[in-house]
Amino acid sequence: MKKVELKIVALSHSVTKSHNYAVVLGEMQGDRRLPIVIGGFEAQAIAVALESMSPNRPLTHDLFKNTLESFNIEIKEIVINNLVDGIFYAQLVCQSITGEDVIIDSRTSDAIALAVRFGAPVFTYEFILEQAGVILDDDKSGGEITKSSTPSQSSLEKKDKPYSSYTTSALNKLLEDVLSEENYEKAALIRDEINKREGQDS
Repeated sequence: MKKVELKIVALSHSVTKSHNYAVVLGEMQGDRRLPIVIGGFEAQAIAVALESMSPNRPLTHDLFKNTLESFNIEIKEIVINNLVDGIFYAQLVCQSITGEDVIIDSRTSDAIALAVRFGAPVFTYEFILEQAGVILDDDKSGGEITKSSTPSQSSLEKKDKPYSSYTTSALNKLLEDVLSEENYEKAALIRDEINKREGQDS
């Protein structure tokens, strides 16, 4: 079966399930999008890697990556290989120290979190895009990760003082504090605000 390469175009709250998130994958050569509902922990794991954050202690996906690399095992690619009753299935295609390819079954959310860490490409099959793919007419992301990529942005801003009201130095201090508390959702929000200001200054 022909494989179709995908990229992450958005990571946000799921519009169908209030306590979950959605990672949206898009065709590298096309307009179709593949939305996949994932859990909060997995959304944080993906967001941390996308934002190039350095947790004080390795997250589970970082531990798995470090373990594989210690045994000279690389993830070559991940393949979202099936869709059954609305549930996506995935496989890690790994290369062992002997050069042999080894395929490991995985939850799709975990596979994506590892793909980001390894810089590995993500693929799926045409029949999955035909079943679950959508075309967003108002998609203006141009293939880039949208600002909604930070999990639980709206809910956090309702509870906390808006980050736009902080000084840049206060934001940097706050970022250190929330990273030490391993609160990666808030850290991603603060990093977004700092990056936005740096973009305005340039």
